[in-house]
Amino acid sequence: MKEMDTENVDFEGPNDPAKAQNWNAGKKWTTIVVLALMTFLSTLASTMFAPSVPLVMKEFKSQSSTLGTFVVSVYVLGNAIGPLILAPLSEVYGRAPVYHTTNFLFIICTAACALSVNMSMLIVFRFLAGAMGSAVLTIGGGTITDLFVAEERGTAMAVWSLGPLLGPVIGPVAGRRVYIRCNRLAMDLLDTHDCEKTNQSAAVAIAYYFFVPESYSPTILKKKASHLRKNANSNARFKIEFTHSSRLVLYRAIIRPFQMLMFSPIVLLLSIFVAFVFGQLYLLYTTITFVFEARFHFGTSIAGLSFLGLAVGMLLGAGIFGALSDQTLKSRAKKSENCEMKPEYRLPIMVYGAILIPIGLIIYGWTAEKTDAWIAPIIGTAIVGTGMMATFIPTQAYLVDAFPLYSASAVAANTVLRSISGAFLPLAGPPMYAALGLGWGNSLLALIAILLIPFPAFLIVYGERIRKSSRSMNFASRIQ
Repeated sequence: MKEMDTENVDFEGPNDPAKAQNWNAGKKWTTIVVLALMTFLSTLASTMFAPSVPLVMKEFKSQSSTLGTFVVSVYVLGNAIGPLILAPLSEVYGRAPVYHTTNFLFIICTAACALSVNMSMLIVFRFLAGAMGSAVLTIGGGTITDLFVAEERGTAMAVWSLGPLLGPVIGPVAGRRVYIRCNRLAMDLLDTHDCEKTNQSAAVAIAYYFFVPESYSPTILKKKASHLRKNANSNARFKIEFTHSSRLVLYRAIIRPFQMLMFSPIVLLLSIFVAFVFGQLYLLYTTITFVFEARFHFGTSIAGLSFLGLAVGMLLGAGIFGALSDQTLKSRAKKSENCEMKPEYRLPIMVYGAILIPIGLIIYGWTAEKTDAWIAPIIGTAIVGTGMMATFIPTQAYLVDAFPLYSASAVAANTVLRSISGAFLPLAGPPMYAALGLGWGNSLLALIAILLIPFPAFLIVYGERIRKSSRSMNFASRIQ
């Protein structure tokens, strides 16, 4: 059908209630809360399994420490691969179908982990569970773009961001609770972990299915066009339906995250920066319990206290920097010409994160090595947690503001590098601490972080120029 023979379907003005940004506040925040819970459960699974590794290794008669570490980190590898497919699919078929399908498959894969009969089967299904669980990590940013205008996204981003950051913190604590409760064979413990995750995930998935409708505007308009064709107007089409073939739309969607990493310098730079920060966080996740057990003689029953600082710091950072993100955007927009809300107005908050993270690492490392007061290193990790939120929130908000229609693909590109870093950087933690000690080991991480402090300032000054560079503009037209 030629374009001249069709009627382009669009919203009935800017206040059309069918558009997700015009939903009432209750409906919007129900979506965000359920989405945050889904994200929390997905990331909880990445580390909840860790305390069970010794028993599982015994059950499967394996003595490889590398394999024991890999069975935990392979989940994060799934988080790196899944977004490359799932995010583009959400931009072709909508958010809801991808959420519902991946939620169901996540439950199946988690149950399969509980039923694994050997290490290979467990690793495969841990990887697949990570890939399916990555949908909420990746598409969540796109859903926030669907629901909120730019000046309201910071707070929503803060609530949603707590999931991927708090989940790995609570995971080992919950895992150790099960470890203490169950004095059985390793396989029974594995069953308990994964059955709990399966039940929790199923409950949240059901809640999402009934309470959260489709929010992606192109999908809503395609459904509207389909309804019109069935009832009155056989020529009604959403514009993409008659400007591109379905195969071309799907192909462009699948390669879009790769294009963003390859052809958009601003996406690549932010992804590398966040990958390093996220890798540091996962290094703390995987080593902090052992540090507090060996240095401060924390027993298994109270080992969860070692994560208290990170959790409190993240909650504090979410509250402060989530609100500050929107305030900074609106304040700078008022002072600019035409009151334009540029994505770069999100970036000043990153300076706080770049400064807080190395300070927290130094306090954590040296107090853990030189003092007997366990609260001192926990204060250090709280500062790190606060700094992490000051980095994570503006990065995610910048990507969805800069690429609103393709925000899921932009976040996917960012998620890939940070997940790879989170999977492999922690492997260097034990050898580094063994060679340098806690003080100098964390000082080395802090030194690298200090060297990156100018990076946010560089983006504040040159970010808009980089985003609007000829190469980036050519890329922008290429993904349409």
